Amino acid sequence: MRPFTRLTSIAAALPMINVDTDMIIPKQFLKTIKREGLGRYLFHDLRYAPNGAENSGFVLNQSRYRQAQILITGTNFGCGSSREHAVWALADFGIRCVMAPSFADIFSNNCAKNGVLALNLPQHQLDRCLAMAQAARPLTVDLADQYVAMGRDGGFAFTVDNALRHQLLSGLDDIGLTEEHMDAIDAHERRSAIEFPWLWCQ
Repeated sequence: MRPFTRLTSIAAALPMINVDTDMIIPKQFLKTIKREGLGRYLFHDLRYAPNGAENSGFVLNQSRYRQAQILITGTNFGCGSSREHAVWALADFGIRCVMAPSFADIFSNNCAKNGVLALNLPQHQLDRCLAMAQAARPLTVDLADQYVAMGRDGGFAFTVDNALRHQLLSGLDDIGLTEEHMDAIDAHERRSAIEFPWLWCQ
């Protein structure tokens, strides 16, 4: 998994509440288990008209936000079903950080497993980020220092759970986190083979 350490990017603003996973990627695009290629379906029903033409009013279709790696949105982002494809689509499009006042728990967990920072911020800090987004001025999200830098406008500190911070900084998915404890796992198996040999019979 790609580590998340420090990200500088223009942010795209999607000021909507209760954006569910079906809005992030509609159900008809869930027929694959591949993570690549899903970015083109991200926010499909918002990005495209029924005839397939781009909706020029949608933020990610506007030229200065097409390369945005930060998304600023509203309360309860990622609610609905538990589909991990929603995070895969965000990551494949290039979104590495989503800022919101709150997230659905399963969505937030899926973000952590895929190297995307779901950054829970109070509204007054989000408002400052939204102003930067509307001016197409870049933000820097520094996870190591837990700080959002805003150029001449200063910035602010944020706090992330230590376990999540370690996971993202190290680029570890759930398997990688388990493999950090391989010495202890190996030692346990050696002890178990001596103390309970019948469990190890072929």
